Amino acid sequence: MAVNLTAPDPKDLRPVAGVRLGVAEAGIRKAGRRDLTVISLAPGSRVAGVFTQNRFCAAPVQVCREHLAGEAAPRALVINTGVANAGTGAEGLEAARRTCKAVSQVLGVEPQEVLPFSTGVILEPLPVEKIEAALPALVTNLRPDAWLDAAYAIMTTDTVPKACSRQVRLSDGTVVTITGISKGAGMIRPNMATMLGFVATDARLAKPLLDALVREAADESFNAITVDGDTSTNDSFVLIATGAAMSRELAVSDDEDYRKVRAAVIEVSRWLAQAIVRDGEGATKFITVRVERGASREECRKVAYAIAHSPLVKTAFFASDPNLGRILAAIGYAGIDDLDPAAIRVWLEAEGDSILVAEGGGRASSYREEDGARVMKHAEITVRVDLARGEAAATVWTCDLSFDYVRINAEYRS
Repeated sequence: MAVNLTAPDPKDLRPVAGVRLGVAEAGIRKAGRRDLTVISLAPGSRVAGVFTQNRFCAAPVQVCREHLAGEAAPRALVINTGVANAGTGAEGLEAARRTCKAVSQVLGVEPQEVLPFSTGVILEPLPVEKIEAALPALVTNLRPDAWLDAAYAIMTTDTVPKACSRQVRLSDGTVVTITGISKGAGMIRPNMATMLGFVATDARLAKPLLDALVREAADESFNAITVDGDTSTNDSFVLIATGAAMSRELAVSDDEDYRKVRAAVIEVSRWLAQAIVRDGEGATKFITVRVERGASREECRKVAYAIAHSPLVKTAFFASDPNLGRILAAIGYAGIDDLDPAAIRVWLEAEGDSILVAEGGGRASSYREEDGARVMKHAEITVRVDLARGEAAATVWTCDLSFDYVRINAEYRS
């Protein structure tokens, strides 16, 4: 069961002008489930993306990078679940390109204008013929209001569809919409997670701003989550700007209207990323790790990730066991050679309850184990660390590690 996360109300998901979506049951790996999605984009749309840093990156990731680097403007995205088309060599690349060709034929666009995405089991061939068979009926049912259908169709071990919308009013009264969907529940680690994320806006953004914004939004969201410390082969985060809601192009970063759009894109991206953690495989607790007063943001992130990745820390939170020396150990091995343990302070916090756990190199004199256990019983908990080295800060979101995580992953292929 996801932590304080429920399926969105479709009425809360706003259509984005210039975007239509459709889903189908293609039977890619299992019959009777939605597993194929097409997102069609109006002419003039601009797309930017960031992808996994795993050297074994999947064939669709490689093809996406090629197409985004080319001259053609993307007109469609195709997403399948069930089979990741990763670890499939030259045959996998051919399957990804064949999928793009099939989509291009039914939409009347060029193959290089299609971006493919896959998620599912690694090392299995992609049954392209099933995708080809499902596409003609799918594209006849493309709709601007099918965001929730698409959120369901991209799920794998997720238990809840993840979708979110925001709207902002610009200085001339124009209302701009930002809507996004994501999937992910396991093999979640930054750079990026085992996740797919798609965010679209009908704002008109210059390509350099769009390229910068997708990286910034990823860094503030999908690159700040971890479930289990594994980095997948297929991770992709795509930002789409159709420009259909406005005639003026936003081209400079200090434009007040751009700042509004930027803030909303980051807000949607962060919500989607946190939803992935809330729906982490077997998760029972949502944990925020906040590291403050570091010498740099990078060292704050090192400490935050050391805590958030630690299986011992995560299992302690699952058990509500205040074995909090595990947090100190993680801080100590984070890789900051000149860290002064005597200067560090650590708190546990939940719903206004703040407990100082450690200071002066050891247990705080005011700390009692029953206080730690009380805070750890909450579903949402913050670990706050003061490094006392500067003014930088960083936040990472994670979850606990439960018995169900092992069960879900042991049964994943069955």
